[in-house]
Amino acid sequence: MGTQESYEQGRGTGRRALLGAAVLGAGGAVLGLPGAASAGTRHGGGLKGLPVPAVIGHRGASGYRPEHTFGSYQLALDLGADIVEAGDLVPTKDGHLVCRHEPEIGGTTDVARHPEFAGRKTTKVLDGVPTTGWFTEDFTLAELKTLRAVERIPATRQRNTLYDGRWEIPTFEEVLRWQDEQTRKRGKQVWIYPETKHPTYFRKLGLGLEERLARILRAHGKNRKNSPVIIQSFEPSSIQRLNKLVDNPLVVLLSAANTRLWDFVETGDPRTVADLVTPKGLTEIASYAQGIGPTLDLVIPKDANGNLTQPTKLVADAHAAGLILHPYTMRNENTFLPANFRKGTDPAAYGDAFGAFQVYFATGIDGVFTDNADTGLLAREDFLRGRGVNA
Repeated sequence: MGTQESYEQGRGTGRRALLGAAVLGAGGAVLGLPGAASAGTRHGGGLKGLPVPAVIGHRGASGYRPEHTFGSYQLALDLGADIVEAGDLVPTKDGHLVCRHEPEIGGTTDVARHPEFAGRKTTKVLDGVPTTGWFTEDFTLAELKTLRAVERIPATRQRNTLYDGRWEIPTFEEVLRWQDEQTRKRGKQVWIYPETKHPTYFRKLGLGLEERLARILRAHGKNRKNSPVIIQSFEPSSIQRLNKLVDNPLVVLLSAANTRLWDFVETGDPRTVADLVTPKGLTEIASYAQGIGPTLDLVIPKDANGNLTQPTKLVADAHAAGLILHPYTMRNENTFLPANFRKGTDPAAYGDAFGAFQVYFATGIDGVFTDNADTGLLAREDFLRGRGVNA
């Protein structure tokens, strides 16, 4: 997920109906809908086989390994994640798609230790924000492959620095081959959840993401409505573009209510996220996407002290529009938890993540991104048992 933080409409609606069926068939009990199966059960293949609420490995198992590495992706699967966010897609100078949280890689790789790349350090304006560092679009894939990933937030996750330098930067094509390999080895379909990062920024550089992504998916036969690849973006125009190129399930990411999505800024659209989470805004999103990925604060806001308040109507309104909700991001550490679920004064210590998961699951969300898939799975088991449902 990011820091911000039409095909013929009938085809988009068909994909939305299929994804909605997964939610209503597997988790409709949350909505109280007649004839819906119990939450947490699995029925059928494809999207209908995904559990609700789904546990999505955020950048892999980034609570335990440097994010967007095969070490992180692999561990997320080993911990039991239903879907792995592999990965945040940014382009190289020679047009390959690689998996990095941001195009600026100074904080997620050892590039600063490579004297041969010292001259590549520069300042660019990334979605209106001056950003200094090294950028993937200034490197060929061969050059990026000489780098190694490091922990992005070492002050909070000092133990993860043990793995600094162990893994290289994966390409998206490598991720798709890994997905196939893991599906064969595990005997069940592995799902991934890539994101187009800063698509307007890259389109202006002549490195459009959507066409490259669609071409790769078609080459691997994973551009269909039942393909195990859900695509997300913080820019609705990127999702609209993809809606014309592929049949995959599509999700619009939404950050804080008072923010404007960058493609809206670029085109002069005055709407904020608050406008998009109204019934009217959600209905519009449902014309080209099958789900939304809101920040957790849009599901349950916090007060001035950081404590959770009362849930909004977002879950009910999104479901009424036929959209699923996969909010982001649950993490175990105090620094990321609502204030009323923190324990002690150490911001890097674990708080009551289980308690926070229960509150969010109770809103009826269809899944959640988490850095700690094992915690999420245990929390889901507790939640479903508490509802008298077999996990």
